[in-house]
Amino acid sequence: MSASIFRDPILDGAADPTVIQRRGTDEWWMFYTVRRPAHQGPGHEWIHGSPIGLAVSSDAGLSWDYRGTVAELDDPADTGLNTHWAPEVIWGLGEYHMYLSYITGTPDTWNATRRIVHFTSPDLTAWTRIGALQLGSNRVIDAAVALCPDGLYRLWYKDEADGSSSRCATSPDLYHWTPEGRAIPGKPDGVPHEGPNVFQLGGWYWMIVDEWRGQGVFRSTDAVAWERQGLVLNQPGSSADDIRFARHADVVTQGDWAALYYFTHPEWDETPDTAPLTSAARRTTIHCARLTVEDGRLVAERDVAPLKLDASLPQT
Repeated sequence: MSASIFRDPILDGAADPTVIQRRGTDEWWMFYTVRRPAHQGPGHEWIHGSPIGLAVSSDAGLSWDYRGTVAELDDPADTGLNTHWAPEVIWGLGEYHMYLSYITGTPDTWNATRRIVHFTSPDLTAWTRIGALQLGSNRVIDAAVALCPDGLYRLWYKDEADGSSSRCATSPDLYHWTPEGRAIPGKPDGVPHEGPNVFQLGGWYWMIVDEWRGQGVFRSTDAVAWERQGLVLNQPGSSADDIRFARHADVVTQGDWAALYYFTHPEWDETPDTAPLTSAARRTTIHCARLTVEDGRLVAERDVAPLKLDASLPQT
């Protein structure tokens, strides 16, 4: 129970998963950040220089086959090794869209320009670069996109320049975005966080965010105004590689329940205000938890039987 469902077989640094059904098939595709835990460069260089990995499941999410990394995601003006983080991949308005966190080069500090770049694809394999989103900040990462009750698409993202808050932008067409303001405050008015993800379940809209101590949970009727509900997945699972906090997650809805995909650092003690310093502490694994709504509250279970996905169900 709660054992990892996937590890990157090359670098052992799978993080920030996003899972989507490939339309017209029973396949589920997982895109993820490939960190470099064994890299010996200075400072935070190991967490940069990351490609986007791909794993595919042909058995409803029970097992995952590594399919390499996604090519052609660099800015044509950038040479050398660049950084790709936290892809958001959705189907909308007749095509697939990827909103990718992108950094030029492999900086060894957190102080670097970060952009969210839009790509499209007809089939999840060949991606066309549309360009960077204009969001009023050069420190934005971790896109999440959903269609909202007012008929607009909303994109939520972490703005490091705004106290690590989640901000929001709206679009009628997934191409043209208008910043809307703060959705969930970071410092000094709230809890700093990253990795927002928005979905519908049990008659509500939900947002989860990675607070580095579990997933913060917020509830909404309209995907605009959010009410905090506390933390989930802040307690250890039973598996030895699932005893740490659940980090940067994605959700696939399945009728009256949902699968939440997240990653952990199995061998890092997660001491506050520290970073993992060894390759063992830096390695990461992907897990899956079950979400339900009980009496208007989101409930997350780590210790569940392997979760099977039904490709015939709508995802929200």
